[in-house]
Amino acid sequence: MLKHMVRLTVDLTIKEETFNEFEAIARTMIAGSQKEPGTLGYDFFLSDDRKRCRLVESYADADAVLAHFKGPVVQELVPRLLETSSLTGFEVYGNPGPEATQMLKGFGAEIFDFWDGLTR
Repeated sequence: MLKHMVRLTVDLTIKEETFNEFEAIARTMIAGSQKEPGTLGYDFFLSDDRKRCRLVESYADADAVLAHFKGPVVQELVPRLLETSSLTGFEVYGNPGPEATQMLKGFGAEIFDFWDGLTR
């Protein structure tokens, strides 16, 4: 199962004077992602100055990634989040499947396919 897991890291720079709006949208995104089957983790991390954010996402498999990208969190809320921040990095770990790969590349994501390792 772990070889099928897909993880994403999204780096964002929060625009001046928009943190409160950014925070409200992020919390709505968390609530929406929590309802998605196959979404294992959806965690926001902030720098000390609250100007940079890293979103770490984990999905059970490629189907869960595709469902997330076709769902309201990405389709409705990501455009709003990008009004308050700019995308500065995007990496995908694992195989998100062909359709999600095209969507992710449209966001500028770099995809790293699983090679070998240990996850407990």
